[in-house]
Amino acid sequence: MTAHTAEAPRAQIDDSPITPTRNGAEVLIDVLVEQGVEVIFGYPGGAVLPIYDALFKQDRIRHILVRHEQAAVHAAEGYARSTGKPGVVLVTSGPGATNAVTGLLDALMDSIPLVCLTGQVPTHVIGSDAFQEADTTGITRPCTKHNYLVKSGNDLARVVHEAFHVATSGRPGPVVVDLPKDVVVAPAPYLSRPTRPHRSYQPQRTPDPAAIAEAVALLRTAERPLIYVGGGVINAGPEASAALRRFVALTGFPVTSTLMGLGAIDADDASFIGMLGMHGAYEANLATHGCDVLLNIGARFDDRVTGRLDAFSPDSRKIHIDIDPSSINKIVRVAVPVVADARLAIEALIDAWGEATPKPDIAPWWRQIDAWRAIDSLAISQPEGEDAVIKPQYAIRRLYEMTRASGRDTFISTEVGQHQMWAAQHFGFDRPNRWLTSGGLGTMGYGLPAAAGAQIAHPEALCIDIAGEASILMNIQELGTLAQYRLPVKIFILNNRYMGMVRQWQELLHGSRYSESYSDALPDFVKLAESFHAKGLRATKLGELDGVIAEMLAHDGPVVAEISVDEFENVFPMIPSGAAHNEMILGAAQSSQAAGITEEGMMLV
Repeated sequence: MTAHTAEAPRAQIDDSPITPTRNGAEVLIDVLVEQGVEVIFGYPGGAVLPIYDALFKQDRIRHILVRHEQAAVHAAEGYARSTGKPGVVLVTSGPGATNAVTGLLDALMDSIPLVCLTGQVPTHVIGSDAFQEADTTGITRPCTKHNYLVKSGNDLARVVHEAFHVATSGRPGPVVVDLPKDVVVAPAPYLSRPTRPHRSYQPQRTPDPAAIAEAVALLRTAERPLIYVGGGVINAGPEASAALRRFVALTGFPVTSTLMGLGAIDADDASFIGMLGMHGAYEANLATHGCDVLLNIGARFDDRVTGRLDAFSPDSRKIHIDIDPSSINKIVRVAVPVVADARLAIEALIDAWGEATPKPDIAPWWRQIDAWRAIDSLAISQPEGEDAVIKPQYAIRRLYEMTRASGRDTFISTEVGQHQMWAAQHFGFDRPNRWLTSGGLGTMGYGLPAAAGAQIAHPEALCIDIAGEASILMNIQELGTLAQYRLPVKIFILNNRYMGMVRQWQELLHGSRYSESYSDALPDFVKLAESFHAKGLRATKLGELDGVIAEMLAHDGPVVAEISVDEFENVFPMIPSGAAHNEMILGAAQSSQAAGITEEGMMLV
């Protein structure tokens, strides 16, 4: 559905029973309950006080009070991404709604299903610059999948039901429902969720058999095939990931993943060749550059993956499976377009491929990939000794190894920056929905509230926010949310005293002119944690690292663990902006090895 604003049209003719009239706020709660909502993340204000009063009078929905409306949306994103259910947000008018905008755009770009309920001034003063008035539908038009302004209580129940349908159908995304105060105060009828299909929004889910047959025919001709999966596979549910794994085993094809697709296939699967893109693995990027048939499932060919478009996978014929028809042929022209739900499409591929079909002989292709793998582009050069400086990659690797040894179901969120890329590279994900990060928008401040949302959804799980010292300060106030609800979220801060990715680009592309990227007035994170009733820990050298991680994992409450790491470590591999996949910058140790394989376009440092 194209993002646009809709004043709620008159109610459709429906056979649903109409219950006795109650006020709009009470009807809203009933609709949310019928939609299966268990949790709302929000922050009260004048325009939504009638809704908060209705929440107070019931015990069917839990409300989580955040400390900032942006955090409410990120928490709902974490809840949604970790469960597959839509997240729900409630904020007041004016600044409450505008503070939510960053989170809404984040959810739009990463296809996260959300319903955001915003308060609005009464209908009779809309447009008069009333106190805390904002044109919420106008402001959120470009950063939502759809939005509504409800002007009559007669439309309230139908519109909210429709909002959930839009948010969760097709390509998921955020939907705003703007609720004037007089609408939620006045009497309103309750209508049950419609049982018949929506008359105007019915996204195609089932693939065209002819397109599937064409895709399979093309895949059978491949000598250098590659499967490239994105967040659409995660969004299609765990059954989609299970189907993907069956298809990979059936074909023997190598598979790579976008940042948002991590976990769709087990990181330890022999066919998985790592993440591709700007900071992807050497073998994944060169395989993308050199393949002859590229099967894209649920990814949108964004610029962080493609690099220079005219050099992206130049010799391949491309198949693109996506539930959003507007994403197909939008950036990269493809030979076979397939509009469908990822799970249904993969299952159709499996059926069309057939168990008895001989696999194409791609042994030479695998030998080439294994030669690229031997470069070990993600190798960690951690100095030895108790007093050695901690390399950030090693800290994440030890966190991964120790959490895995604990056997606990683990959800990892991140902020945005170098630590995010190192987490993607070095924390292995074996299941979907365990990786929560801001991909498309790259929103600093995402990780802490997202971890809180995941912890609310999975109270027995281990939820860890891998953070940088700059990003964590964007929404550090959410430590108060952890304290209030006793959420045992662990915050693992890699502190290099810089805005690390900014510093890296300044070093490599701007002559090491570190303009405003150094943080020389950081708080004492241990004392800050304690002031928010959390446990504070710190490791400043290698010999302290494992002990801090062990203590963090053992503690039954929230923890802030500050890990002092090498200030000048860079994220490699790296494809510079505007470069092709075979023009990666590698670390010094890997560059000399890579030169022995290919020097075509390779940039060595």
